[in-house]
Amino acid sequence: MEGNGIEHRTVRANGINIHLAEKGEGPIILFLHGFPEFWYSWHHQLHAFTSLGYRAMAPDVGGYSDSDTPADVNSYTYFHVFDDLIGVLDAIGADKVFMVGHDWGPLIAWYLCLFRPDRVKALVNHSVAFPPRDAMNKPIDTFRAFYGDDYYICRFQEAIETELAKIRIDKVLKYALTSLPAAPFYLPKGKALREQIDIPITLPSWLSQDELKCYVTQYEKTDFTGSWELTASWTRSKVEVPTKFIVSDLDLTYNTLGFRESMNFDVMKKHVTLLEDVVVMKGVGHFLHEEKPDEINQHIHDFFHKF
Repeated sequence: MEGNGIEHRTVRANGINIHLAEKGEGPIILFLHGFPEFWYSWHHQLHAFTSLGYRAMAPDVGGYSDSDTPADVNSYTYFHVFDDLIGVLDAIGADKVFMVGHDWGPLIAWYLCLFRPDRVKALVNHSVAFPPRDAMNKPIDTFRAFYGDDYYICRFQEAIETELAKIRIDKVLKYALTSLPAAPFYLPKGKALREQIDIPITLPSWLSQDELKCYVTQYEKTDFTGSWELTASWTRSKVEVPTKFIVSDLDLTYNTLGFRESMNFDVMKKHVTLLEDVVVMKGVGHFLHEEKPDEINQHIHDFFHKF
């Protein structure tokens, strides 16, 4: 997992230890992972962008893998997570970086660009469009109204890790990484993944048994474990960083009511004023940067090369 010149170190940022995987020299690209991922999901990009003359860096976001996992849930508000990343940039001496996010990573990246556009040269986000703040409704209330209490984001508001742990982390991760539906994802209470988990799964060509083991090993360390009000001042604010957005047509986000509409170029442009392109990849699932790394790398490079 650590071969081919990838270096690892820990930096102190915002009062916690953040693990970084990095390779190369040159302009910095910061890759932000989602769930259930950690820095390793970007290993294709770390190698590829090193050869293109960049310094590619992928942190484990606080609470994941080899970074600290504060016990207090209040340590994971928008502002705590953003301050963690600003602390990382300060620790590595980076005034301004390119940024790429996938899954939950884009939410971090979108709001980091909203709050601190002075620290981001350009942005490429995957799968999750910018969610403009609705002053009347909390996001979780909107999700619950549209999709019900069993929608996976609603279930993650509860102590669902105990329920998932009974299934075994390796089975949960194997399903999450390979078999997410191209539709809203539900975790029915008391029987989350019970039906899906017993269906035999053949690993796809982009995920080897050794790579799956890497994910399992990291999540065995940390297991599966309200900041909306704090963002009130940014209700009508816009992202003003040069941006490219990429999604795939088999991604669960693209096939979830309300999400696809938010990925329309004209709709997103209203809130992301420097949006330059929206790309919909065909025949690709949620983990597009792992399923089609060469295509994704080309999209990222073509965009960042202009800056």
